[in-house]
Amino acid sequence: MELGPIISAMRRNKVGAIVVGVQMAITLAILCNALFIIEQRVALGKRPTGTDEANIVVITNQWAGHPTDLAAKLQGDLAALRSMPGVVDAFASNTYPLSNGGSSLNLKLNPEQRESTAQTALYIADEHGLQTLGLKLIAGRNFTADEVLDRMPGTNVPPSAVIVTRALAEKLFPGKNAAGQSVYSEYQKTLAPIVGVVDKLQVPWTQAGGFGSKFNDSSLLEPYRHEAPYGYYLVHAQPGQAVAVMKAAEKRLIEVNRARVLQKSQTLTEARAEAYKDDRGLVIILGVVCAALVAVTAFGIVGLTSYWVAQRRRQIGIRRALGATRTAIIRYFQTENFLIAAVGSIGGIGLALSLNLWMVTAFEMERLDTRYALIGAVFVLLLGQLAVLWPALKAASIPPALATRAA
Repeated sequence: MELGPIISAMRRNKVGAIVVGVQMAITLAILCNALFIIEQRVALGKRPTGTDEANIVVITNQWAGHPTDLAAKLQGDLAALRSMPGVVDAFASNTYPLSNGGSSLNLKLNPEQRESTAQTALYIADEHGLQTLGLKLIAGRNFTADEVLDRMPGTNVPPSAVIVTRALAEKLFPGKNAAGQSVYSEYQKTLAPIVGVVDKLQVPWTQAGGFGSKFNDSSLLEPYRHEAPYGYYLVHAQPGQAVAVMKAAEKRLIEVNRARVLQKSQTLTEARAEAYKDDRGLVIILGVVCAALVAVTAFGIVGLTSYWVAQRRRQIGIRRALGATRTAIIRYFQTENFLIAAVGSIGGIGLALSLNLWMVTAFEMERLDTRYALIGAVFVLLLGQLAVLWPALKAASIPPALATRAA
């Protein structure tokens, strides 16, 4: 098929062609970036914490009044929890993965450094912490009971040892075994030996450790008994018994001491659902927007092509009378639409990359993978061909004699 008549026809209807081309370009730009954001958010919500999430229960405990015997209360609670049927182990901490709350530390290799070597999230744990969380020790050892110290909130008691994650160890000592090395905390103002390295432990904040962030798994455990008016009991249940253990643990803690408020109890699986609910909402909204945008673009192509068919009834009739087949008529409109969609796709790729570059600068997002733009361009081309098919079939079905009389 010669392109000359098609280009000539588009010049006579250039406003419509430009409108469809611009609509396709905008659709492509928004679609690519929206799908890229959706893919990022879905991946964000699936990141593993490094813990045995399905079998870990978190109980938020707050003591009433101003108790002075927190150490005894803590030990009594933990002894009661560890003795319960279905419980593997338990400990108290200042935070937990997916909580979106906690503390961070700046670490150096020696006190003379001006800039910190790494930033880390701080988890307080005793010798039961690794087993309770289900962490995998890949180097060194766990804390011993003698290394676990008493520390009230707001006091500065230097840790006797620390355990770091693989990601943090690689930042501090690239290519070396971190176990046996020492690290300096700006808060404690002292060097502490690294006695162990665990494979993975996600920081408490889901957004601070965003997609692709190197901070996501930079966690550090310090050996303290969390003697505070407010804190978290983490309980590791036998497989499949998390919900039953959670309910029983609440009753047991109330039996031990009623001068408390158990503000919230949940499994880490439930904590994950809560932590990423905003991301799921964003995914749903963007999905609806994408579907609506595709529908509007498709209907726009159908409407404009149907209008062109109505305007060209005489020309179509003449071509049919001269021997043009129905396939030739369909191919004519599909080729015409393909040219418009191709120009729109080229413009859409440039617009998609420009829009992403602005979002990277304004919102610290990830750079758009060029494959998204190319796949989006193919999708827009296919969308155009499908949308024009019905008007093209309608045009091809016009009888030559009827079209000529209608003229």
